[in-house]
Amino acid sequence: MAAGEPGCPGGFYFRFLPQRTFSSLSSREITSRLRQWSMLGRIQAQAFSFDQAFQPYQKDDFVMAFFKDPNVIPNLQLFSDSSEQWTTLGTEVKNIEAINVPCTQLSMSFFQRLYDENIVRESGHIVKCLDSFCDPFLISDELRKVLLIEDSEKYEIFSPLERDEFLFRLFKHLCLGGSLCQYEDMLKPYLETAKLIYKDLCSETSSNQGNTNYLFCL
Repeated sequence: MAAGEPGCPGGFYFRFLPQRTFSSLSSREITSRLRQWSMLGRIQAQAFSFDQAFQPYQKDDFVMAFFKDPNVIPNLQLFSDSSEQWTTLGTEVKNIEAINVPCTQLSMSFFQRLYDENIVRESGHIVKCLDSFCDPFLISDELRKVLLIEDSEKYEIFSPLERDEFLFRLFKHLCLGGSLCQYEDMLKPYLETAKLIYKDLCSETSSNQGNTNYLFCL
């Protein structure tokens, strides 16, 4: 029996959904920002569906099944730093490491502490600082300092668990940008872009047990 067919060992079966688009990555305003941040053409999203309920304890089996699925191998896009081009996975993966990335933060008020701690002024301007380096990043403001410098005065305003949140990871990725990133002076573009992409990538569903809400990242 071919992999990906019902009854095949491995448990999960996947289907590529090329018709599923992500408007947050294609709008004129967002593409303009991604270009400024040296990320345009280096970030994309794809959708795959799977055929049964998923439980967190199954994450290793789930991820391995994903990378071995015949509907994933020829369709999953990977970016090559060496060629700076997108290519397909093309082969089965032999080893994986899967980690849980929580998606419990549902509000951009999560970042209000940046104002409260004077990392961002009330006007929305990001507070500048003396230039320093955290290889390969130039640190020229308090925002990048709190994102990168572990021994900085205000690094601990976000706990390790909060830094693991998908929303924080996405926000940090946008703030740091690519190798030729032109940084923003205002916080708003980062917050708006993170919010739109986060909402586009995650869909909220309700569990039948206890009416618990979960976020599933596609």
